[in-house]
Amino acid sequence: ADVKDNMKIAREEIFGPVMSILPFDTLDEVVRRASDSEYGLAAGVWTKDVSKLHTVAGRLRAGTIWGNTWNYFDAGAPFGGFKSSGMGRELGLAGLDNYTETKTISVSLN
Repeated sequence: ADVKDNMKIAREEIFGPVMSILPFDTLDEVVRRASDSEYGLAAGVWTKDVSKLHTVAGRLRAGTIWGNTWNYFDAGAPFGGFKSSGMGRELGLAGLDNYTETKTISVSLN
């Protein structure tokens, strides 16, 4: 209760279950406050307005955005964070990149 932006629970990746609900006035404020962290593993957006959900999700700096749900995973979708929340992706085609050595071969046919 009474979570403030400078509190640890609002700034760090706390592996829960934990939920912080903070009031806001504008979508710009939501995006600014949510992105004001060194982390960016995942975020959840809850709204009845799917258009606003897509607008906010597109602007958030997080590797996974859940809309009106939480902790949903699809093995075909890549998972990984932004910023200090990791590099690379697990799952999906992007997850296979970690197991691939790409080679370029150039041949002149003249």
